[in-house]
Amino acid sequence: MNVIETIRQEVLTCGKTRYRIAQDTGVSQAQLHRMIYGGSLKAETVGTLLEYLGYELKEKKQKGR
Repeated sequence: MNVIETIRQEVLTCGKTRYRIAQDTGVSQAQLHRMIYGGSLKAETVGTLLEYLGYELKEKKQKGR
């Protein structure tokens, strides 16, 4: 599952309305609607939503570092 799909599933199952998520995050309802129905998001918006939903992005360590 990719990041957008994870966000999509969380938004649909978190028990909060898109209106509430939009109010809490500053991400518009229109952006949330487009993402739910197959659209993409800017990296900044992905970060905002992941943080809001309780996720954290971590850098993957590469071999030889």
